[in-house]
Amino acid sequence: MDIRVGSVVISRAGHDSGRFMLVCAAENGYFYLADGKERKLAFPKKKNSRHVRATGGFIELSGLTDKKLRQTLWAFAQEHVTGE
Repeated sequence: MDIRVGSVVISRAGHDSGRFMLVCAAENGYFYLADGKERKLAFPKKKNSRHVRATGGFIELSGLTDKKLRQTLWAFAQEHVTGE
């Protein structure tokens, strides 16, 4: 799967492994990820592209706030876990 800005990914390594996150930016083999709680949209985490896994989800960044991001990722995680 292709990972681009707006993609929902799962962290595969580090203290945040297993957590759903949003790709805010991409640069030189790294992604900048936010989840709206630990990592806000204003201060995303820089993570190596090898340490994330694509989920196939996509969230539009325009007009997105940290609260909306948290709610959307939570709903996505619930849907992904139950397989619906």
